Amino acid sequence: MKKTKIKKDFYFSNNSEVKFILGPCQIESKQHAFDICNEIECLSKKLNFKYVYKSSFDKANRTSHMSKRGIGIKKGLNILSQIKQKFKCPVISDIHEASQCAEVKEFLDIIQIPAFLCRQTDILIEAGKTKLPINIKKGQFLSPWDMGSVIKKVQSTGNDSLLLTERGTMFGYNNLVSDMRSLPVMKKMGYPVIFDATHSVQLPGGKGTSSGGQCEFIPILAKAAVTTGISGIFLETHDNPKNAPSDGSNMVPLKNLGALIHSIMLYDNLSKNENLI
Repeated sequence: MKKTKIKKDFYFSNNSEVKFILGPCQIESKQHAFDICNEIECLSKKLNFKYVYKSSFDKANRTSHMSKRGIGIKKGLNILSQIKQKFKCPVISDIHEASQCAEVKEFLDIIQIPAFLCRQTDILIEAGKTKLPINIKKGQFLSPWDMGSVIKKVQSTGNDSLLLTERGTMFGYNNLVSDMRSLPVMKKMGYPVIFDATHSVQLPGGKGTSSGGQCEFIPILAKAAVTTGISGIFLETHDNPKNAPSDGSNMVPLKNLGALIHSIMLYDNLSKNENLI
């Protein structure tokens, strides 16, 4: 089973303790990003967990062209760079065009491929060429075993540092379902697997011009996912989800994040410690 190294003392592995990818859906301002990461950093010290800070500089796949997309690549990468320096944590953000790879590789520790773009060959190839770890989110339209072909596209560049993220599968109109069988299926491909517990409860286009969500199911799905023995949990969080510019309906309120992470860690420890079973 492969380990995907992020930095000297940080790696994702399905056999090690669960790691977290945490942060608001999109970068809203430098102050907001620093406030959120500061709270996450305090929680990480209190509960003893490792995390990657996640926030998007551009949300190019919003339901409506009138929706807020973020602050842009230059400002966004500058803020993420300052987050790295201040909190000494890895950072991740998603790209939407192959041409963005050359710019983001100087700032990010992990490049994220959005679910809608997970089969876009040019994007995968250019991302692979950066030699950075690549987190590929499984498309809502793909079966887990279809990720094998996606993996080969990145491997063709000589880059073997991959993470595979499950974020739910389309189930009728405006709804997703989480099939936990996909986690062990993707684990057999040999790479660390992550479960995105927040986007998995999204209701795509559920509000007409924006997506809805069922955040009350996040804890249930997250705890169920770690019992399969995976490497990480992806959780978007916000201090005021109702006023978030995107995905507020399926983000964890920041005030509830610590309790949720604590319970996830307990379930993860139980699943990976044979002496406790």
